[in-house]
Amino acid sequence: MTVRFPRVLVVDDEADLRELLELTLLKMGLEVDCAATLGEARALLAQSGVEYQLVLTDMRLPDGLGLELVREVSAAHRNTPIAVVTAFGSAENAVVALKAGAFDYISKPVALDQLRVMVRSALRLSGGVPEGEAPPVKPAPSRLRGSSAVIEALRAQIARLARSMAPIAINGESGSGKELAAREIHAQSSRAAKPFIAVNCGAIPEALMEAEFFGYRKGAFTGAADERDGFFQAANGGTLMLDEVADLPLAMQVKLLRAIQERRVRKIGATAEEPVDVRIISATHKNLVQCVEQGSFRQDLYYRLNVIELSLPPLRERLDDLPVLTDGILERLGTFETQVRLGDGVLDALRSYSFPGNVRELENILERALAFANDGVIQVADLALKGARMVEATVPLPTPTTPAPYLAASEAAAMRLPLDDSAAAAAATHLAPMAVLSAAATAVPLPPAALDGAQLAADWPPLPQIDVLPPNLPEFLNRIERELILRALAQTQFNRTQAAQLLGISFRQLRYQMQKLDIQEPEA
Repeated sequence: MTVRFPRVLVVDDEADLRELLELTLLKMGLEVDCAATLGEARALLAQSGVEYQLVLTDMRLPDGLGLELVREVSAAHRNTPIAVVTAFGSAENAVVALKAGAFDYISKPVALDQLRVMVRSALRLSGGVPEGEAPPVKPAPSRLRGSSAVIEALRAQIARLARSMAPIAINGESGSGKELAAREIHAQSSRAAKPFIAVNCGAIPEALMEAEFFGYRKGAFTGAADERDGFFQAANGGTLMLDEVADLPLAMQVKLLRAIQERRVRKIGATAEEPVDVRIISATHKNLVQCVEQGSFRQDLYYRLNVIELSLPPLRERLDDLPVLTDGILERLGTFETQVRLGDGVLDALRSYSFPGNVRELENILERALAFANDGVIQVADLALKGARMVEATVPLPTPTTPAPYLAASEAAAMRLPLDDSAAAAAATHLAPMAVLSAAATAVPLPPAALDGAQLAADWPPLPQIDVLPPNLPEFLNRIERELILRALAQTQFNRTQAAQLLGISFRQLRYQMQKLDIQEPEA
């Protein structure tokens, strides 16, 4: 039986470097073909019956650019990873190659230990097993629950990204599962058997950041009783996730940029750098482009981290996944004796909610509801969803038949609160500008489709009939809000705590609105 060893194609016009790469790969037990030009490489790739487990090409060749070969191999040989050799300090070329589909890159002068690590990663990815190594482990089931179209597209994108070693920037709202997506990328990559280290950049004190990221030597500073590795050393061979990377101070961004670019770090108190092999995945809920424009985030670091961008959908865009997500959460919340389930109408109530906190908020809602549920059955009332944050259905207004001012008299009367003499006198100066509300229209009843929602707010004043649209909607709404707040304050003799309770908002919300609308307490 003939044993077939993994085959590698080396493309470089420098004979000395080509020979060095060939000898190193032969010692690893690989078969090697060499080419000095793009034409020779294309001819070798076109041979029938020959399949390469890795292509290693220089960026500059006599008859063209290695970037052309990167695009051709990525398009025609999808299962063959291709890596590039770049000149020292030309990080921009490496970024361009990674975006074009390169698996990884290595800088000149070529460090043989880094070359071996990269080759082993590529062979694990392509299915070729280096001599003396165990076959790759079958990947675990996906961590991303759901079967909606957006989640299926996200899984497919992650499967493609996992094959590359390029840095990935994950964008998404808070609670949308950025760390879960990063772990999924790591699990499907050739680094799955190596460590995955997640770091919350916003939770590390600035004075300790360098020691936490790069480690320190014994005696490097007061209290350094032992030598300690940093996050980069702990993630060596695997993946390092930088969560909330936008919170890094500028001084640390400079050091992080060098570590990512050179793939070497120096511990505090050390004189020499040590090589590290990590894949960087960053995540943030902030807009990094705006941070760069504002000067709080370095542009060069942004381009190093944002080689490939992965956007996560918010929960409100994948509501079809709610049954699967709730089942998984309830399974985790239940016990051996008690199984948790949802009552009638609960899923419909959840679908009508906007979920500003995404999946994390869904977990919080169900865990809180379980505490109030009877016999492990969660009912709609147990959810305690805030109506102000519900997704509202669009209700068309009926066509008005008679002209009306901005605010109907019926609404003004409904909003009017009884005042005692002293409170009315104290608020008279505030209420005078709003006393011009006209009394020429009747209230518009809610259409039948909205009657169910209206049951929850039976004490609210009816909606006004509006015929003449305001020229400035925000200003118009501010006037109405100011009127309501002033009347609540007048009724409570400017007791802001009681006024907030009357309006159904928190004290802090009322204080904020008073500042925004310039509502001042009258002098005694």
